[in-house]
Amino acid sequence: MPLLSLLLLPLVLSGSPLPPVRHADEPGPVFNGRLGKTIVALPRAERAPVVDGVLDEPEWGRAAVLTGFSQFFPTDGVAARDSTEILVWYSGTALHVGVRAFAAPGTVRATLADRDRITQDDNVQLFLGTYNDSRQALVFAVNPFGIQSDGVLTETGAVTGGGLAGGTSKSREAADLAPDYVWQSKGRLTAAGFDVEIVIPFKSLRYRNADVHTWQLNVVRTVQVSGHEQTWTATTRAGSSFLAQSGTLSGLRELQRGVTVDLIPTVTSTASGAPGPSAGSWRYATQRPEVGGSARWGITSNLTLSGTANPDFSQVEADATQFAPDPRNAVFFPERRPFFLESQEQFTVPNRLIYTRRIAQPIVATKLTGKQRGFDIGVLSAIDSKEASVSGRDAPLFSIVRLQRDLGTQSRIGMVYTDRSEGRAWNRVMGVDGRLVRGVYSVQAQLARSMTRTAGATTAAPLWDVSAVRNGRAFYARYTFVGISNNFDAQSGFIPRPGVANMSATHRWNRFGKKGALVELTSPEIYLNGRYQYADYVNRRAAQDVQLHLRNNMRLRGGWQVGTQIFREEFGFDKGLYANYVLQRPSTGGRIDTLPYTGTKRLPNLDWLVSIGTPEFKRFSANTVVIWGKDENFQEWSSADIFFLNQSLTLRPTEQLRVSGTWAYETFRRRTDGTMVLSRNTPRVRAEYQLNRQVFVRVIGEHSVVEQDSLRDDSRTELPVYLRQRDGTLRRAEAFRRTRARLDVLFSYLPSPGTVVYLGYGDQLRADEPSGPRTLRRSADLFFAKVSYLFRLQ
Repeated sequence: MPLLSLLLLPLVLSGSPLPPVRHADEPGPVFNGRLGKTIVALPRAERAPVVDGVLDEPEWGRAAVLTGFSQFFPTDGVAARDSTEILVWYSGTALHVGVRAFAAPGTVRATLADRDRITQDDNVQLFLGTYNDSRQALVFAVNPFGIQSDGVLTETGAVTGGGLAGGTSKSREAADLAPDYVWQSKGRLTAAGFDVEIVIPFKSLRYRNADVHTWQLNVVRTVQVSGHEQTWTATTRAGSSFLAQSGTLSGLRELQRGVTVDLIPTVTSTASGAPGPSAGSWRYATQRPEVGGSARWGITSNLTLSGTANPDFSQVEADATQFAPDPRNAVFFPERRPFFLESQEQFTVPNRLIYTRRIAQPIVATKLTGKQRGFDIGVLSAIDSKEASVSGRDAPLFSIVRLQRDLGTQSRIGMVYTDRSEGRAWNRVMGVDGRLVRGVYSVQAQLARSMTRTAGATTAAPLWDVSAVRNGRAFYARYTFVGISNNFDAQSGFIPRPGVANMSATHRWNRFGKKGALVELTSPEIYLNGRYQYADYVNRRAAQDVQLHLRNNMRLRGGWQVGTQIFREEFGFDKGLYANYVLQRPSTGGRIDTLPYTGTKRLPNLDWLVSIGTPEFKRFSANTVVIWGKDENFQEWSSADIFFLNQSLTLRPTEQLRVSGTWAYETFRRRTDGTMVLSRNTPRVRAEYQLNRQVFVRVIGEHSVVEQDSLRDDSRTELPVYLRQRDGTLRRAEAFRRTRARLDVLFSYLPSPGTVVYLGYGDQLRADEPSGPRTLRRSADLFFAKVSYLFRLQ
């Protein structure tokens, strides 16, 4: 027997796969996704090439080649029109990926953009499932210049249709782009399309401890000129999991991650301005620079301990103004603070029982996240500032635990516990949830209970949620049953409206056009919802609101989207919403009679919607949504003629300049006499100039005007409305006009996540009629600076 065979015999008998052995000039193996060749034995090399976007080193010639892409959206099951090659190999310290994307001359969309803002460019997304569990994957995406976007996809079954915004469903969930990882990428345009070089260090990943690793991988290419999405594996729309249809990278050995410690010291300084004591004067309050920071310790390859002290949680971009179409629901603002965004997926819970923005001004916080013995672990503890407390004396203490356990190939069960304590008062929520997946069917359920102690009394209340989904290629169905008790209180979470129960059903049919057809995909949809007061649902009384929405969204050739919808609804009077409304009328003898505000028992609605979205043209894209018809005048609980316009426009005059604007305009006119009861007008413009990959300048301007007429008991007694104040007095609900404007300017130097230099200025203006200035006047401004640096120790 030859000597080489004798040396390899122990490996063969052990059952371990042999690493590929090739000569220096031997090309790498080809793995064609359309032919089902998706199990990749990954080649290994030890030399680290220079990341320059040029795939000319010898290692790229011997890399595994992933090709044979299929179209996924709008039509699956057919060969992709564009040719793509993904080159993959690994060293002891990193995964190396090369992208060769072929395209016709002049068709590639590419800009120098800020991180995570490449969705309007051509891009390639890597879905890397390091736990090989078909439930979660890290996402690394690049545009043709190598601009990065990253995050995590945790599948929860939350695939929806176009909704109010219109648009056809892609039949897969969107990734959460909040987390940022440290990795390298660089790309370039070529005569044949574009090339990108990617290096993902293993110390930036989480994975199980093992001698041999098998990871899931799928690759998605977005081609903006056609609006198509293409995948390496022959991924189909039918199925409850996009990630379960991934290929695999096998045979990864001796990965050198080491114990990683990240230290991020931070220095911040602010100067805030406000009107002075005399008319027309202005004064600033400056603060001494504050030093804080955070630290991360990679205890193992899949368990991380993080902490922060005296953190800077200032936002470099103010929340955009939002108006709730239904004032009964609270407005949600997403988390933006880096410490809480890291590993945010570990704290995902149905019905948002964890909402870290409840921790308003933390003094210190710690977090343990990762995967251990089959459990996903998320533990968070924080001490908030006394200024964020109800009493103003006690510092709120938050303790949050989220555990999840894999069941079978795609199913999962989890539990959540949150505790907010403030002096002798506390609020605790305990819950269990799970998701069962079988083929195109999935069922998700949640049961939670809150317990709150205030002023010596303790109350408890339940929340329950059950949903079932069929995610077929041609037919999609979703049924949900959600109930939230009036007393359910989640002080560490976000419940937009307690005290209601919802029963809804969605049916959608997908019809795919033939090759070359004008209509590539059409999706008619029926949505039916019954909304109950929780007590009415428990006692089997009728629904308060009934909604029937008929939708039809179409995807046209070239990326155009057109949607139409009809809303047939009936809303019932909610006494709780108008508890502070009072009517008054003169009576005999000069007396004033006070009358309750009774409203109209039920209001019927009929509304229409049209939406149009353009493709991502080279220099611009736009989207328009228009709604008109008969709907609620919530201010007076009567019928109104409504008009909603939501317009967005993005201009890309150069590769470095991007200007995006939105305009939200809403009017409510009384049907009794056509007078305007409420109007909202909010234009917002955001301009970014990217000097290079690390440096950009951003300017944001917003102007919001809200006008409301004096309220009356419209369509009933026509008496004026009075509002009961906290002290019991009554105040006339008189007409007003409120104008708000703001200007934000930011200079940013961001060479890598954790290392940043921010210099910013924010200016706020306001006008209030009739009780304040009639024209805009400055109400506050702020200068701020932030410097942080990532020290990565290994």
